[in-house]
Amino acid sequence: METAQFAKQSLAFQKTMFENSFNAMIMAQDQTEKMLHSYLDKLPWVTVEGKDSLQKSIDMAKQARDDFRKAVEEGFSKFESMMEEK
Repeated sequence: METAQFAKQSLAFQKTMFENSFNAMIMAQDQTEKMLHSYLDKLPWVTVEGKDSLQKSIDMAKQARDDFRKAVEEGFSKFESMMEEK
């Protein structure tokens, strides 16, 4: 098998694995967030400020997650363009 073809197939496999794993992680995190909100809504001693602080932390984690995905996708894109040049 030609080396370039093998590299392209490997990259396609890695991209698919990343997407599937990343989407599974997102589903797990989103479900955990829903459970946490459901749990906190039932606790009378949790203040609005506490809930807001927690939501800000969740939003920051989601932003970091999205930034990570973007960085990985940019890396895949750069590698693909490098493969096209050769």
